Amino acid sequence: MSGHGAPGLSVDATGLRVAVIAGSWHTEVMRGLIQGAHQTIVAAKADHTLFRVAGAFELPLAAQAALTDGGFDAVVCLGVIIRGGTPHFEFVSNSVTDGLTRVQLDTGKPVGFGVLTTDTEDQALDRAGLEGSSESKGVEATEAALHAAVVTRKIRTEGSTMKLVPGA
Repeated sequence: MSGHGAPGLSVDATGLRVAVIAGSWHTEVMRGLIQGAHQTIVAAKADHTLFRVAGAFELPLAAQAALTDGGFDAVVCLGVIIRGGTPHFEFVSNSVTDGLTRVQLDTGKPVGFGVLTTDTEDQALDRAGLEGSSESKGVEATEAALHAAVVTRKIRTEGSTMKLVPGA
């Protein structure tokens, strides 16, 4: 399983504003992903707002709007793309991945990547964080975004005064 060995990235994110942007396809999987993101943000003491978009392809534009015009500190993008019998899977998966990477780099703000790209709906359910799931990609994507937000804020405010600590 890909989540084997994943680090625990819990942080104190008090004061951060996080946009959770979620696609609308595969409602049961999305319910688990959103629930995992919500619980993780609450535990980190950040504020958040949920926005729904049609599907995964719309995530990059909504993420860009949240981070630029919306004034959010971080975004967690959640979606599901399940392989079918046409090249559609590759086109959408590549576009979403490239788009979210571009948004993150262009805005200088973290984008948590919680977009499942699976061969079957069962594989997506196994990663959704529902009862019986082996992983929660909603939790993992949110932890990564919050951690990156805290670390980049620290780098920007303390970067020139930080010292290298051997073994850290």
